[in-house]
Amino acid sequence: GRAQVFTTVVDTFLEKLVATGSYERFVSCYRCFYKLQPQLTRSIYDQFISQLQASIKEEIQEVKNEGNLEELFNSLDKIVEEAKDREEPAWRPSGIPEDDARSSLVPYLLKHRSHLRRALRDREEQSRKVAESVLLGRDRIAELQQLIQARQQAWQ
Repeated sequence: GRAQVFTTVVDTFLEKLVATGSYERFVSCYRCFYKLQPQLTRSIYDQFISQLQASIKEEIQEVKNEGNLEELFNSLDKIVEEAKDREEPAWRPSGIPEDDARSSLVPYLLKHRSHLRRALRDREEQSRKVAESVLLGRDRIAELQQLIQARQQAWQ
């Protein structure tokens, strides 16, 4: 993940830093000392480089620990994995608050309006069916009333 990439970048940086501060450059800066004590100069250079690398690694590890970088990198990896399945592009701010609000709210409001229109159509359909049922019930009641009146007249 990103934590491994970060570690690789740091290691590459250290390698290039050491390559830039080569022994030959070190010797060219301390030529007089090198002429007198070449083995000691090499020893000083080796100690300097190893302490420099250790110090840089320690500082970077401290920054990683203080900033909780490992966990943040893992969290970022999870977000990227989850975003792979998304069809719509990620939202990016334009710098104009009105446009940003509009660009994020309009799709939501359009979906909500579509949902409300579907719900309204469903309710209207239900109301239409209930109204038909009521009308059929009224017709049936009217028929029954006529039947009752006809039987009542026949009985009298």
